[in-house]
Amino acid sequence: MKKMPPEETPLPAFVVPHSQTRISILPKTQIHLPVCKTFTQMKRMDLTLSRRRLIHVLLLTLAFMSVVRLLRIGISTYSSTPHTTVPSLRACNPQSSTCRRISSHEQLVTPTLQKGDAALPPLRTCNPESSTCMSISSHEQLVSPTPQTTGTATTAAAVTVKEYQFLADLITKRAPCNFLIFGLEDQYLLLSEINAAGTTIFLEDNPEKLKKPTRRSNSTQVYKVKYDKPAREAFRLLKQARKQLACAPNAGPLEVSACRLALKGLPKVVYMHKWDVVLVDGPSSDSPEAPGRMAAIYTASLIARTGNITNIVVHDVDRTIEKWFCWEFLCEENLVSSKGKFWNFRIVGSGLSNSTSFCSHKKLSGVRV
Repeated sequence: MKKMPPEETPLPAFVVPHSQTRISILPKTQIHLPVCKTFTQMKRMDLTLSRRRLIHVLLLTLAFMSVVRLLRIGISTYSSTPHTTVPSLRACNPQSSTCRRISSHEQLVTPTLQKGDAALPPLRTCNPESSTCMSISSHEQLVSPTPQTTGTATTAAAVTVKEYQFLADLITKRAPCNFLIFGLEDQYLLLSEINAAGTTIFLEDNPEKLKKPTRRSNSTQVYKVKYDKPAREAFRLLKQARKQLACAPNAGPLEVSACRLALKGLPKVVYMHKWDVVLVDGPSSDSPEAPGRMAAIYTASLIARTGNITNIVVHDVDRTIEKWFCWEFLCEENLVSSKGKFWNFRIVGSGLSNSTSFCSHKKLSGVRV
């Protein structure tokens, strides 16, 4: 009889061996759940950081583009700012058929010739932009101008090259003509050369300008005048002129006019001639106490209405006084052209002797004084 092995006492079903106490009995899904949740949170954090970084990058890009745009605007504004220099010209000598380029800071002025100086050969100044040329007589030169000073301030030349060409073209079309100029500037002396066959009269009140040597001939004369109306009275004088019939175009001869704006002390030659072109660039009217151009513009308007067809050219129309009085006495309807700070009015004088208003839409009303 075989001997059976000893029976082992079975352990209770609810007793877990010591070696198996660390084995997890949780379901598989519960084991991996915390890991999935952590991964999802990290992914969301990465997306949030990516979006923030993208926003920062966009903001930095927009700021950079704004700075670049501001720099471009500043550069374009600086480059488009008008400078005091003027376009270059070419001076040509017809005798030797040679030309030289004149730098942008040179202007057309009349120099002072000393006794014994040799006369220069005639020159012609040509503007390559407009393909126009102008003859200059032998005693005129192209030199750098001396800056004009008013008190402590230094000002540039009276007119630019383009403005001068605008005036020269007008005089060339009307020459020979009767040419009256309020104000004496170096550039305007050249206009009298264009009108050599006509009559040119300068009216100037500044003693410093009258001291400058000028060439006078039978056709060109310079007269000293006096203006007694300061610029600060412009508005009051304008209101009075609107009410007084003595300031109307049909009030009578200018030299005996009762209007306060009428210049009655001018040389007799001014009242004797019928003027074809009147240029108003004087008096200075550059401060409230300085003489204003109110009377000059008003007088020019009356002078024009005694002739046939008169061109009145007014300088510094960017200033209030010049603009007011041009609209009042020369009228917008008569404005035919402009260049820079010049306005050119064309006044037809025939048939207007009985008119009570300067402009077609305005009428003076009041008591004759």
